[in-house]
Amino acid sequence: MLILRLALCLVLVASALSLAQPSEPPRHNFVDLQTLIPDLLVEMPYATPHNFTGETLYPANRAFLVEPAAQALASAAELLRAQGYRLKILDAYRPLSVQCKLWEKNPDRNFVAHPSTGSRHNRGASVDLTLITLDGAEVDMPSLYDEFGAKAGAFQKGLSPAVAVNLQVLQKAMQDSGFKLLASEWWHFDHPCWKDSPLLDIPLTEL
Repeated sequence: MLILRLALCLVLVASALSLAQPSEPPRHNFVDLQTLIPDLLVEMPYATPHNFTGETLYPANRAFLVEPAAQALASAAELLRAQGYRLKILDAYRPLSVQCKLWEKNPDRNFVAHPSTGSRHNRGASVDLTLITLDGAEVDMPSLYDEFGAKAGAFQKGLSPAVAVNLQVLQKAMQDSGFKLLASEWWHFDHPCWKDSPLLDIPLTEL
């Protein structure tokens, strides 16, 4: 049954990719985020088995976004640096085939986009992140990354004053830089350029 579901998922991926391709070859213009933002910390759980799937999904711990989103993230990093913070990247561009694997493990549209429509991560226009101090210490946030439930929400009541401030600092810097937050996940931010970016399934090692 699992093999059948995976095969069906791959068919959906192929269909989504064929529908997403424009008549002319797209220019993806991916940017390596650590090259653009040297003090960025990249620690992506999907590049390890320490994530909700229990599998290593990425061949490399490298974070990419399409250029408009990457430049906006650089602006957010500059705003936060002035306040004594750096950014830690948890996920960025995600190949569509990986989206299929996430859906297999958690088919809940509240937290995982269906492969037939794809995620804005699959377009290189979304980023998952958190705050760290300038010396690399993590700050307290509402929940762990990829927690599925109310604790993951971006608008919560009853947070401690410190957590509420940390969340507000992150949200303001990202929103002031052009990103939109996702209500169900405090760590997730979308750049509007996703509307002009196709669904992609390029491995991280080929960017």
